[in-house]
Amino acid sequence: METKSHEQLRIFFFPFMAQGHSIPLIDIAKLFASRGVKSTLITTPLNAPLLSKAIQSSKSLGFDIEIVVIRFPTEEVGLPQGFEITSMATTREMKEKFYQATFLLEPQIEQILDQHRPHCLVADSFFPWTTDVAAKFGIPRLIFYGPGFFPLCASLSVILYQPHLKVSSDSEVFTIPNLPVEIKITRNQVPTFDQNANPFLSKLLKETWECEERSYGIIVNTFYELEPAFADHYRKVFGRKAWHLGPVSLCNKAAGEKTEMRGMEASLDEHECLNWLNTKKHNSVVYICFGSLTNFSDPQLLEIALGLEASGKEFIWVVRREKKEKEEWLPEGFEQRMEGKGLIIRGWAPQVLILEHQAIGGFVTHCGWNSILEGVSSGVPMITWPVSAEQFYNEKLATEILRIGVAVGSQKWASLVEVKKEASVKRDAIEKAVAQVMVGDEAEEMRSRARALGEMARRAVEEGGSSFSDLTALIEELRSL
Repeated sequence: METKSHEQLRIFFFPFMAQGHSIPLIDIAKLFASRGVKSTLITTPLNAPLLSKAIQSSKSLGFDIEIVVIRFPTEEVGLPQGFEITSMATTREMKEKFYQATFLLEPQIEQILDQHRPHCLVADSFFPWTTDVAAKFGIPRLIFYGPGFFPLCASLSVILYQPHLKVSSDSEVFTIPNLPVEIKITRNQVPTFDQNANPFLSKLLKETWECEERSYGIIVNTFYELEPAFADHYRKVFGRKAWHLGPVSLCNKAAGEKTEMRGMEASLDEHECLNWLNTKKHNSVVYICFGSLTNFSDPQLLEIALGLEASGKEFIWVVRREKKEKEEWLPEGFEQRMEGKGLIIRGWAPQVLILEHQAIGGFVTHCGWNSILEGVSSGVPMITWPVSAEQFYNEKLATEILRIGVAVGSQKWASLVEVKKEASVKRDAIEKAVAQVMVGDEAEEMRSRARALGEMARRAVEEGGSSFSDLTALIEELRSL
């Protein structure tokens, strides 16, 4: 029988049921498995096939990675059967019920930990209760945070010092206190989660921050060179253990991995998409994508279409709309005029493969952290269009700190699930931002900085790099426990 010190390290990973949360944690589980750790992902029946597909390449390489399935309590909270991912929510009430259902998963997670007794549990920050469940069995719980160190530090400072309550209006600019760099923002752009407006979500976030202090530490999908001052600030000022392991998407080397691990079937065959890009000049195409949850109104989509057409630039535009005979959100004759010049993908796109293509010269993004990192890793400058959550913080990182992006002018935090009825960003602003990123000396300087960051990102995950070394240190520390 093996001694305790020679036992294989076993870690369970519990991703939140949303693409933006689950995709990076799947990659993290694969990274641990590639280092000889027995990795187990916990998920629900609807999500299991997607996760299974995402880890197939790792399993074929002989890595020890598997899935455990639990039941999602939809009926208990009044949701239809099979409602197991946040992108299904079309109202705030449905989203709140979904969050409530995640708290009812506690008995099943407790049973799994009791049965398997892993050496560590890595659970998403949206499962604050897992800290206490793991503690029952003496198992350290690591928190996985979706955003990077900069948005994490900014969020904590706003929560601790509440500067947004000291200004007289939603549009008045204030400085976020106690950060190593001066960052100005407005109350409209800060996710305050007012207790009266949304008591359940407010409670969830309060518990999320409180459980951080009782957890073993946090895992962050970033690399040190991207935000060194904020990585140091978080560890020193907030005094908590943290490991940076990213960009974790770079663990996927083959083209198949880069599409399959996204968790969804691409709405357009990647070969058709890449063949289209192969006909274009270097840095000539704008890629537009707002993630899996943003759902713009028809008037806003119309403004985007007119802005793109006015820019004169070639583009790939990902839109969450099904093909219909009459489409109010497209200008009349738009697709005919843009034939050969623009490609509209309705649904899901192979984003990583697109961004890595040499024809892509700019990325219009909602500033979700995964998209920011994928843009950085690909060395592509960005047009930033934040919508909600920490995205306005991420915009500041891209435009003011890294200086690899231009803001399109989005001013106000909005619900991800409630369709806005009007266009908040007009065609002229879109045309101007595209020109700034694609043409001229300023654009070339941004592109040069973006390429340098892309090279740093790739070096960080290679042997001896900052993220590679942090993963090694974390595994050794967990083994020592």
